[in-house]
Amino acid sequence: MSAALVFAVVAVALIAAAVFFLFFYRTWRRERELKEPFPKIWRRQLESRVPLYRKLPGHLKQALEQRVQLFLAEKDFYGCDGFDVDDTVKLTIAGHACLLVLARSYSDFDDIRSILVYPDAYRVRHIESDGMVVSESNEIRAGEASSRGQVVLAWKECEQAAGNLHSSHNVILHEFAHQLDYLDGTADGAPPLGGEQARHWQHTMTEAYQDLRHSLEHHHKPWLDPYGATEPAEFFAVLTEAFFQQPDHLKKEQPEVYMALRGYYRLDPVNFLEQPETR
Repeated sequence: MSAALVFAVVAVALIAAAVFFLFFYRTWRRERELKEPFPKIWRRQLESRVPLYRKLPGHLKQALEQRVQLFLAEKDFYGCDGFDVDDTVKLTIAGHACLLVLARSYSDFDDIRSILVYPDAYRVRHIESDGMVVSESNEIRAGEASSRGQVVLAWKECEQAAGNLHSSHNVILHEFAHQLDYLDGTADGAPPLGGEQARHWQHTMTEAYQDLRHSLEHHHKPWLDPYGATEPAEFFAVLTEAFFQQPDHLKKEQPEVYMALRGYYRLDPVNFLEQPETR
């Protein structure tokens, strides 16, 4: 075999390998991962740590299990301040996070690479610049999301979400909603949408956001977490918490907002909560 032919064969093989890695490897790896049975102990953990899981119909339970299986295989967990990240921690976080992509493509989480878990609320150094004046302060946080594919969570806050299906706050849902918001490059309260869905979202969410701000400005106590009035990105994250944790209330108080979220998440949590728990 001539040197030129050897070079050509090697070049073709390298190109084929590159094409496979770039376009097919992730799908192949995920299909292989999902051929593994979902551990029974993981299922028991989801039943005890993800309250909404017990309400899901059978096909959606299976869908959540598959997404959790991929999440645990692909994401790196790191304990901070000496915190020990065990399977209970991982499954609690993965189970709640994957509710957001339960009926959406799991690829929406492709950019998420790592989850950092603190034992409790943590302190962050914050620097602000206003012209020539630079101020520094310490902020106490329960979680944060990053466009660089990193999510930070305080475990104490995660445990509260795991113990109460109807809690008004769920830090896991909140921070992973921000990750969905980042999919179009910026956290602006509008995840990637198109056509009529985008127009309906823009009109509905803008009006609801302004209503919340107006209520607070006039010292009216809204049922929705006031933190949602901070900025549109926080409004979307707070609404996501309400959509999964308090769907009946959201649907009653803001039916158009509920419809917009139902269209985006492709789920109707009200129906789940009206059903008896399935085993």
